[in-house]
Amino acid sequence: MAKALEERIADGTYPKGSRLPGAVPLSHEFNVAPSTVAKAVQDLKRRGLVTASAGWGTFVV
Repeated sequence: MAKALEERIADGTYPKGSRLPGAVPLSHEFNVAPSTVAKAVQDLKRRGLVTASAGWGTFVV
């Protein structure tokens, strides 16, 4: 899941400054639990690819 999101960031599907879709839409798209999406996003945050802002969402850096 994190790999797929990383690829989307790399190919410009989610360009710099864009907001990632929420956990529920992504969980439906990838057919996984929202907690799996949350773990993938945490991985991307640890690697500096995205940043999260409470109440605003997760953005590509």
